Amino acid sequence: VEFKDVSFFFFFSSGEEVLSNINLKINKGEKIGILGSTGCGKSTLVNLITRFYDTTSGEVYVDGKNVKDYTFDSLRSKVVLVLQKSELYSGTIKENICWGKKDATMEEIEFATQIAQADTFIKSFNDGYDTFVAEKGASLSGGQKQRISIARALIKKPEVLIFDDSTSALDLQTEANLYNALNENLKDMTIITIAQRVASVKNADKIVVLNDGKIAAVGTHEQLMNESSIYQDI
Repeated sequence: VEFKDVSFFFFFSSGEEVLSNINLKINKGEKIGILGSTGCGKSTLVNLITRFYDTTSGEVYVDGKNVKDYTFDSLRSKVVLVLQKSELYSGTIKENICWGKKDATMEEIEFATQIAQADTFIKSFNDGYDTFVAEKGASLSGGQKQRISIARALIKKPEVLIFDDSTSALDLQTEANLYNALNENLKDMTIITIAQRVASVKNADKIVVLNDGKIAAVGTHEQLMNESSIYQDI
């Protein structure tokens, strides 16, 4: 994924840029963290990859190809976004996971849920994967809903997986287990994680610090602790 001189503003706003002159290259298989204060442009940045928004100026590339040259279906089969607020539907857990891939086999479902750290709690239910989920997932906890949403994303086997604060309801140990499983089983998958807490991205290959819509610093946790006052404050 590459951003080249990217800027963005909302046309219904005063015209003030949400993102300004973003240049960033993310290599295949890299694990990237994005940190910054509320409103600094983190979610907007990743939404440009999936084309929920289009750049005001500059270009975004996936696999060397401008995202505007993909069909929406082909782009969103390559790049999958998991949101903080998990959208689940009335139906079984299995049906909710299979929104990611309608013809998924049981083996694929279990592989995805094991990585997402959902397999154990699903099997603890009397009906397992056939457990009925109330509308909007009301019958599940926040952490359970997030893990099912992550499994639904993983079952698509995307090349780029984006977590937009989508592990916020997980305890630190479960979150660590999730990232360990991703690293062990899906080494070639590029993972971009927007997070509020440093622990979520501490072990990333590199961390991008956004401030007022601009890249303030890029580096490893250790580098940023030494060089970035914004990161130190976070």
